[in-house]
Amino acid sequence: MNENEIRKYATIMQETGVTYLEITSEKEKLKLKRDCTLSPKAIKEEHVKTIEDSSIQNIKSPLVGIFYASSAEDKAPYVSNGSLVKKGETLCVIEAMKLMNEIPCEQDCTILEVCVKNGQLVEFGTTLFRIKI
Repeated sequence: MNENEIRKYATIMQETGVTYLEITSEKEKLKLKRDCTLSPKAIKEEHVKTIEDSSIQNIKSPLVGIFYASSAEDKAPYVSNGSLVKKGETLCVIEAMKLMNEIPCEQDCTILEVCVKNGQLVEFGTTLFRIKI
């Protein structure tokens, strides 16, 4: 593997927010790891993007991790399609590096669609919910 290929993988990691990448072939093995510590301020950055209808928005993942719809397997999901949610209520949990990060609702809304499945890996910017304000 040459330097350009390694740089290409490093660039992809930077652009997508991936913090660990391992590539193995018959003759070579490459491990790339980058430190990506998110401060609470970085997690709080706006992750609601307006689409055509200004009252319909997407809530996007503020970090890379595993999406959980509830606090435990035997518990009901925090929200589902049609749920009325108040500002500050928990929408979901994203597990990142063994830390459970509750994702709060930033405004009163109605959940139109839960866009990911429980246990699904989500990347930074993945649409988690479609909401109507």
